Amino acid sequence: MEQKTIHMEQKNYTAQDGTNVIVLTPTGRLDITTAWQFRLKLQECISKLSRHVVVNLGQVNFIDSSGLTSLVAGMRDADKVKGSFRICNVHPEARLVFEVTMMDSVFEIFETEEEALEGVPRGIAS
Repeated sequence: MEQKTIHMEQKNYTAQDGTNVIVLTPTGRLDITTAWQFRLKLQECISKLSRHVVVNLGQVNFIDSSGLTSLVAGMRDADKVKGSFRICNVHPEARLVFEVTMMDSVFEIFETEEEALEGVPRGIAS
């Protein structure tokens, strides 16, 4: 099987209270061929850079169970270090996967990156 790479943009934000937050924006497909790379990137960010991560899925038009598994693993890593793990801007085609698997109730999902960075409680911003 051909190994594919996933392109990821990484930004650092400093919240008003001084907390460092990493925003990862993967592009393309988050599937069995790319999920392992994404998983390693999440691990690296949480262990070395910040325990607070926002994943912007606006550029991911396909996600499968491997992609969801890498997101769950990232959320667990952040939980272990008392951090936060938020998802935002879920592409409409990928949103269906979250709804069908009921993962939309497992993750903190925000409409926009700004809302995820502000930490707006679910339900208030809509």
